[in-house]
Amino acid sequence: MILVAKRPEILHDTRVVTYDETHWNNLHRLRAKALSVMKKIEEVGIRPLVHGSVARGDVSLSSDIDIVLLQQVSSYKVELTLGEYHLRELVQATPSTVMKGHIHLEGDIVVSFPIFKTFTREEEFYRWGGIIDSEAIEKAVRVPGVDKRLILIEPTPTGHIESGVIDNEHIVAKKLDVNIDIAHERVRVLTRRDTVGRTGVYLNYELKEFESFEEVAKRLQDEDPALRRTIEKREGKRR
Repeated sequence: MILVAKRPEILHDTRVVTYDETHWNNLHRLRAKALSVMKKIEEVGIRPLVHGSVARGDVSLSSDIDIVLLQQVSSYKVELTLGEYHLRELVQATPSTVMKGHIHLEGDIVVSFPIFKTFTREEEFYRWGGIIDSEAIEKAVRVPGVDKRLILIEPTPTGHIESGVIDNEHIVAKKLDVNIDIAHERVRVLTRRDTVGRTGVYLNYELKEFESFEEVAKRLQDEDPALRRTIEKREGKRR
């Protein structure tokens, strides 16, 4: 199946979307799968969050389950907890952003975690897209967030309301309690990507079976001055 990327959309009015039974069943199915993985992670004292459409509720039949850990953790501890996986990779969007470990599980589930210190601004990125914990899933909570079309999704009892982000960045940032810079950055990145095509990421390294996230990150840090400067800058923030 070929998936077509969602393109940014300028929406001046609001749209009301009503979910049918198929949609609700799919949402419940995805949330049950997410909750099962999140409970495993919580057993070792780590707080996982689910991000994106599963948190907002506007899922589709092709939706992935994105589970994120915001704190630095031992990759060995996470891997031991999760068990079997399909793929492990290190991903870094740009030289100045945080490097993340991604563990791909059965059923289009990805667990990601930072390899080094995150900034508040990066944590706000997840709130921009919508993020909830396991307790919220158990209580059937859905939260507002922005999708890849740059459309704000605001849950309602019967579905959700859609409104445009472009030209409304200040309003949307306030609703989601994020810095306005996040709104401007996401609009800039996604509209540019739509204009010039997918630009890729700075780093995407698939780990071999015998490699650990930490040892590969250290080797890459030693080989790449830009990455080394980024890590040193982040570590400097702790002092």
